Amino acid sequence: MTVNDDFGASLERLADHEGRDAAALARLAGVAESEVAALFRGGTPDGVLLRRLAHPLGLHAADLFATAGVALPEDLAPVDESAGWDVPALVRQALVLAPEQREALRAFARSLPREERARPAPPAPAYENYPSGPGGVLMRMARSRNLGWSATAKTFLLLTGRYWSASTYGGVGRGSTPLTPGLVADFSTVLGVPAGTLAALTGVEPLPAAVEPGDGVRGVAELVRDVRRLTADRFRQVLDLAESMEGRAVPGAETRPGSHG
Repeated sequence: MTVNDDFGASLERLADHEGRDAAALARLAGVAESEVAALFRGGTPDGVLLRRLAHPLGLHAADLFATAGVALPEDLAPVDESAGWDVPALVRQALVLAPEQREALRAFARSLPREERARPAPPAPAYENYPSGPGGVLMRMARSRNLGWSATAKTFLLLTGRYWSASTYGGVGRGSTPLTPGLVADFSTVLGVPAGTLAALTGVEPLPAAVEPGDGVRGVAELVRDVRRLTADRFRQVLDLAESMEGRAVPGAETRPGSHG
């Protein structure tokens, strides 16, 4: 994996977006201010520092690793790449559930045992070794959710209505497909990361007003994160439950169809 040469600038923009300078960020992370200042100047981050900085910056640790272009450690990487092939099927099913049902589905997914890898995580395929740049950051974030190119394209279509080929999303990672404010907003919906946060990470001017996901998609991006550490067999249990929930009434709430809101 290529370390992101733009990480220092991205980190500084993100800290500024959160209203924190190097001293405040260091204090919240419990690290020396000199360590944070060194990262702002382009220093190479280590895994311990990235974990400490993630929460004060409003990110999941895996997303900060992706921003830095540092390979995910075993405890943050998806457990079973084959489960990622079925993520769009789970998204499709979750979209026909009411928000309350999605929360119940998430609770079930989080209750399942997390199994350790039978073997070390394989290295990223050559075509996912993205160069430094904002597109690579976003596509590494997608991969940390067990979304390869094809699953990314299908998930975008389901959640945003954006119809692009899998290879076009590869172009986002390589920098040949330009990032626009609208595309960053769509990544926000799929990744479950606020649009303003992604705008700070990428340096792409945000849309005039960030729109929170409506009931039609609320909780789906979070569900995708919840299942990334499941084996294919455990993932199938979540998908089976989602399918059984369709049409089932939730006390005090109506079942509402999904939308691309």
